[in-house]
Amino acid sequence: MNALILVDLQNDFMPGGALPVTDGHSVVPIANRLMPHFDIVVATQDWHPAEHISFASRHAGFGVGDRVEIDGIDQILWPDHCVQGTAGAALHDDLAVQQIHHTVRKGTQQHIDSYSGFFDNGRLQATNLADKLKDFGTTRVAVMGLATDYCVKFTARDSAELGFHTTVIEDGCRGVDANTGDVDRALQDMQRAGIEVLSSEQITGRLER
Repeated sequence: MNALILVDLQNDFMPGGALPVTDGHSVVPIANRLMPHFDIVVATQDWHPAEHISFASRHAGFGVGDRVEIDGIDQILWPDHCVQGTAGAALHDDLAVQQIHHTVRKGTQQHIDSYSGFFDNGRLQATNLADKLKDFGTTRVAVMGLATDYCVKFTARDSAELGFHTTVIEDGCRGVDANTGDVDRALQDMQRAGIEVLSSEQITGRLER
């Protein structure tokens, strides 16, 4: 079974959202085009409590982009985003949600962040994503979404570590690139971990054979 993981295609990560990824909306049509080619489609959502530890607004004297250490874990501070039940946390209106088989919500615990769709950042607690993929009989996983250098990277790396043959769909991702080159470094890091980096055309060509 081939699974497609759509990472965080939520309003707050789109232009006009609380934490916009440049050109993030442009990957939604790619997701819609790819979904019918896969046996299983899973979407992840950041789903933060209103007082989430990653929000800069919770840390007096610090601002967005600053780093703090929380219980031994490095934490980048972000604007308040993807708060549970808000419009910003919803999947993009143009996404073909009827083709999604399962949704995984992450970052739900107030005191720890979760970039990966599989684990929190301390790897203290797993989501149900790995179990669901195994229940579906998944052996190959393709990952796309937002953002390349954060949630896509960590989701793809965990997928590979858990034993799934993992591919990242490069044109189906957009990155934060806070420091110029972060996206390129993230792609290189994933390749070193044994993850394929392919285009959406290459993926569809492979699946159609």
